[in-house]
Amino acid sequence: MSENEFTFAGQKVEKITLAIGLAMIIWGVVVTIVSDSQSLTSLIPSAIGLPMLILGYLAIKYEHRKSFFMHLAVIVGLVMFIGGLDLIRTLLGDSIVFNNFWADLSKLFLLIFGGFHTYLCIKSFRHIRKMRESI
Repeated sequence: MSENEFTFAGQKVEKITLAIGLAMIIWGVVVTIVSDSQSLTSLIPSAIGLPMLILGYLAIKYEHRKSFFMHLAVIVGLVMFIGGLDLIRTLLGDSIVFNNFWADLSKLFLLIFGGFHTYLCIKSFRHIRKMRESI
């Protein structure tokens, strides 16, 4: 790993992208099974996690196209974050938070992981730009 490369907790952002994608896929499947959900909406975290997993993998596999894949991944992370913001609708509405426990917890996960991923990608992009300018 190059000293010039941005890392978080010793991991490259593309590897974190892959891990978040995998975590979201697993989360969606587990919630569907545990909650005995009959609705496909319980798999929304999995549906968003799959492209993130694929883009993280492609960024690792095709180093020369990493920038392209990570720019796509940050868009998926932003969609994840925006989807998680639906939790605010519950907070502002007349509903009780976690009244629909699994759905609200999934929204919280989308909000946290999507926001975290978007933040890391922006930090990484800024780091890369600084490294290029310093050469």
